[in-house]
Amino acid sequence: MTFPATHEVFNQVPDLLPYDTSEDSSLLEGLERHGAQWALGELRELGDLAGSVEVQQWGRLANEYPPVLHTHDRYGNRIDEVEFHPHWHDLMAVAVANGLHATPWQCDRPGAHVARAAKFYAWGQADAGHMCPISMTYAAVPALRHNPTLAALYEPLLASRHYDFGLRVPTEKRGLIAGMSMTEKQGGSDVRANTTKAVPCSDGSYSIVGHKWFTSAPMSDMFLTLAQAPGGLSCFLLPRVLPDGSRNRIALQRLKDKLGNKSNASGELEYQGATGWLIGEEGRGVPTIIDMVNMTRLDCVIGSAAGIRNATVRAVHHARHRAAFGAALVDQPLMRNVLSDLIIESEAATTVMMRLAGATDRAAHGDEQETSLRRIALAVSKYWVCKRAPSHAAEALECLGGNGYVEESGMPRLFRESPLMSIWEGSGNVAALDSLRALLKQPDSVDAYFTEVGLASGADSRLDDAISRVGKELADHSDIEYRARRVVELMALVFQGSLLVRHGDPAVADAFCASRLGEDWGGAFGTLPTGVDTAAVLARVPL
Repeated sequence: MTFPATHEVFNQVPDLLPYDTSEDSSLLEGLERHGAQWALGELRELGDLAGSVEVQQWGRLANEYPPVLHTHDRYGNRIDEVEFHPHWHDLMAVAVANGLHATPWQCDRPGAHVARAAKFYAWGQADAGHMCPISMTYAAVPALRHNPTLAALYEPLLASRHYDFGLRVPTEKRGLIAGMSMTEKQGGSDVRANTTKAVPCSDGSYSIVGHKWFTSAPMSDMFLTLAQAPGGLSCFLLPRVLPDGSRNRIALQRLKDKLGNKSNASGELEYQGATGWLIGEEGRGVPTIIDMVNMTRLDCVIGSAAGIRNATVRAVHHARHRAAFGAALVDQPLMRNVLSDLIIESEAATTVMMRLAGATDRAAHGDEQETSLRRIALAVSKYWVCKRAPSHAAEALECLGGNGYVEESGMPRLFRESPLMSIWEGSGNVAALDSLRALLKQPDSVDAYFTEVGLASGADSRLDDAISRVGKELADHSDIEYRARRVVELMALVFQGSLLVRHGDPAVADAFCASRLGEDWGGAFGTLPTGVDTAAVLARVPL
């Protein structure tokens, strides 16, 4: 029996895929500006792969079929294995083969950390979840170097371009992945409240007993963890398999059921007399682990910038191919205002991300000025860029209307992912207070900040006025902790504005200063003032 057609399918948006996630002017310009033009070929190849139909499918399936914890085998033996969708391993293998983990630490070539940041940004748009263990492994090296013996043993394996999943003696594997295990139930970000104990053993190791409430990448080969030693809170390295081939006494209790980041496993674990080795000195756990934290904070900014770009591209693509009320969405004035605002946010996030990667690279080569700048600029940018991601994702989703609320669009996954970077490595208040700590205790970082933003002095009066406001805010220490968010937000916006004025597209820089640096700016998207060259801004997303 033949049924009559009920309707004709039309005015539907063609598939965005395939596309090159590295086709991003701010990214490519930053790559050259910060000395990593030599990596352009690798970046473009990885961007093509990340935006391919096949790899986007990898990311989708890894999120739809999240990891499963198997605590015991069928005979009742404790195994603590995490089972992943096969495409998780495909994603990890590509990331490791492209050196997105610890490889830059073994490369003396200028721009190595910049190249890694750009590739991290492009590849992360395939799936954000697996970038967590990649980030942890990158960040572990500076902390591990506080114990030169352990660093000499493990750093080359952490930097290896071989992804070698499975529980075996670390030194017998072709490559290693590291995790971080700090947070406890009672303390959260206040790691000094940790109760996990570390007792020295006669062979120089420590026996560690306690629990960890959030452990990033619990299937890793080794963890950096904090525990209370006789000399105070200290940092330790704990492999999951000991040198003699026996399993360390680490029990995975359960995996977290999270809002987003579904492809990645996050778990609760217990150290039941686990063996660990001291990194740094007893009582110096926080200063030691902060080297790792600072690197993961950089990746929080990169990850947020990547998500913001991904959402922007999807929103612009939809608006260019969808008509309503007799015209393409992209040609309607209010939608042009919204889309342009989303692009401006993306350009600002990407530009500052590349500047921070450049500072990291130069700091790694001994540049003290860049080290000081990175200290404060990373703190304020981590607060602001990561804080903007959820509102940006929500606005981009809304550009697709009801279609954006449907899982098939990919926008709900981006939306669920967006709050994570603002929470990871210190939620908003922690990030803001850390910025104040740098301001008050490390005046050289404040000098470096004003030197940097001062390079754009005189180029835009609105930026000059905003720099002056920052100076006034910092000069007044009364109730500064209460005002911390306002102060740090302004500092972040001025930092972004100064970079855009110096290096960005003129239309984007003008629109940024006209909106973000006005004292009456409310933060909502789609409220750009009249006079913004939206055609030039929209041309920054050529897809």
